[in-house]
Amino acid sequence: MTENRVIPPSELIINEDGSVFHIHLRPEQLRDNIILVGDPGRVDMVASYFDEIEYDVCSREFHAIGGKYQGKDIMCISHGIGPDNIEIVLTELDALANVDFKTRQVKAEHRTLNMVRIGTSGSLVYDLKIGDFVIAEKGIGFDGILNFYADRDKVCDLRFEKEFCAHVDWDKTWAAPYVVDADSELVSRIGRDDMRRGYTIAAVGFYAPQGRMVRLKLKDPGLNAKIETFLYDDRPVTNFEMESACLQGMAKLLGHKAMTVCCIIAQRRAEDADTDYKPYVKKLVETVLQRF
Repeated sequence: MTENRVIPPSELIINEDGSVFHIHLRPEQLRDNIILVGDPGRVDMVASYFDEIEYDVCSREFHAIGGKYQGKDIMCISHGIGPDNIEIVLTELDALANVDFKTRQVKAEHRTLNMVRIGTSGSLVYDLKIGDFVIAEKGIGFDGILNFYADRDKVCDLRFEKEFCAHVDWDKTWAAPYVVDADSELVSRIGRDDMRRGYTIAAVGFYAPQGRMVRLKLKDPGLNAKIETFLYDDRPVTNFEMESACLQGMAKLLGHKAMTVCCIIAQRRAEDADTDYKPYVKKLVETVLQRF
């Protein structure tokens, strides 16, 4: 794509009020430091720590609040559930930063965004307990979204992908997995001894893609067992969630910094879960805000 290309209205929809189509934010409302959460209601909890609230915008599952925290400009936005929503949010946040909405052309000077997703997750290893925090040092995408973009190989760990697919005998009817590292600078800034560095699967669904069976049978009932025995550089896959890989992959392709840190709320191998996880998530939010 050339820098002087005029982006058609059908490819980047701008609302009558000058906001971008889905998330309904205008360019002047964008902040460089962004916290992403899945639950629209969690945005209010994050923003309760802000010193000032400058805007509060809701559209569908996308809820954004911008303001200041300890003198710094910051915003929190919800993305809902799943990697498809992440693709929408990342594309539109980047458009707010790097597309001139009047000329519909890419700006000459690139603006870099810093994004930390705070989420919840299920553990795949016994030593990650409910209430623990894990950083998706590598996000393993089961959704295939990044495969639709040019240059995906430049931001992916191709050796991991090859070894993983061989080990689990990946079904060729499923989307090819992609593996993307979190931004190392953000990981160093946010991560301390109280956060595990992990290899995180970003599943394309909550039930069958994560090995859960309610009424429908699984195509490969042994997939999770195979995942649990996979090692890459002598380290195991640590947890399941749904958004880290797309977030980290889209961010790298677009020239932004991104990472995901999750609170463990279920132990898949121990078959245990805790629905009263809000105090753990609140502690994680407080920790990230202090270090962001």
